[in-house]
Amino acid sequence: MSILLDENSFSPWVIITVIVVLIVALIILAVILQFAGLWVRAYVSGARVSMLELIGMRLRKVNSTVIVNSRIQASRAGLHIAQPDMESHMLAGGDVQRVILAMIAANKANISLDWKTATAIDLAGRDILEAVQTSVNPKVIDVPNPAFGQPTIDGVAQDGIQLRVKARVTVRTNIQSLVGGATEETVVARVGEGIVNAIGSAKDYKDVLEHPDHISKAVLAKGLDANTAFEILSIDIAEIAPGENIGAKLMADRAESDKRRFQAEAEQRRAMAVAHEQENVAKQAENRALVVLAEAEVPRAIAEAFRSGNLGVMDYYKLKNMMADTTMREAIAKPTAGAKA
Repeated sequence: MSILLDENSFSPWVIITVIVVLIVALIILAVILQFAGLWVRAYVSGARVSMLELIGMRLRKVNSTVIVNSRIQASRAGLHIAQPDMESHMLAGGDVQRVILAMIAANKANISLDWKTATAIDLAGRDILEAVQTSVNPKVIDVPNPAFGQPTIDGVAQDGIQLRVKARVTVRTNIQSLVGGATEETVVARVGEGIVNAIGSAKDYKDVLEHPDHISKAVLAKGLDANTAFEILSIDIAEIAPGENIGAKLMADRAESDKRRFQAEAEQRRAMAVAHEQENVAKQAENRALVVLAEAEVPRAIAEAFRSGNLGVMDYYKLKNMMADTTMREAIAKPTAGAKA
């Protein structure tokens, strides 16, 4: 009887223990079932991953599906990428699947691309898969870029004739220089500058029209792809046409400018002459005033001569006759109004 009582007294704890064990077992079974599909796929594909690693990825908030699929792709392609490296790249914000696809494409094309370089390119914001594809299949860049709103590259030959050029540049990605290398816009700018220099070096625009390949050869020889993310394969002149006669226009503008300058200088000289004339008129008036003042002293001097006895009456009359004679001569010398008409 006592044995039965003891057994009955422990029965609730046994039931609770059994329930807890069952709950834990169900949780473990649910977790196993959740990751079972991934685990089986990884096992069958030769990219084995343990169940604890799958659970650890979930706890680290890493997308285990992406990691497993990427490992399977890399393994089937003969690439050996460590799982922690993939997780680190994903936690850093990188695109693991795109990096793996890029490395597979590079491996098939015999392009050297290791995991460190690929992840660095991806984290730098470059599309690593597109870069590899461009390295295998070169792309064509229009110079100038229509998106910038400039229809042509304009240069002026030494004879003053403007030439308008459109070029097409074939490039492929330089994987090793992709990180830190200049972008497509730099290549477009450098090629445009090279075209302008090549046209400016030509003595005659007709020579450029007859031999447009001289431009492409001169530009290609400058090594414009240095420190860029691309390797220039060829530069082809797609279109070239003469524009305005810039030399003649500049000469006309210069002649017009010289004309305005000469007119301004002539106006300045005229103004100086007018001012000088006015100065002479003022001097003449001043001299006349001095003459009037001097003439005013004559009667006073004559009176003084009379008082001192130095001038007699007859001398005075002779002086008056001389003055009258001078006045008459001046009157006769002046032209009359009828003579002027």
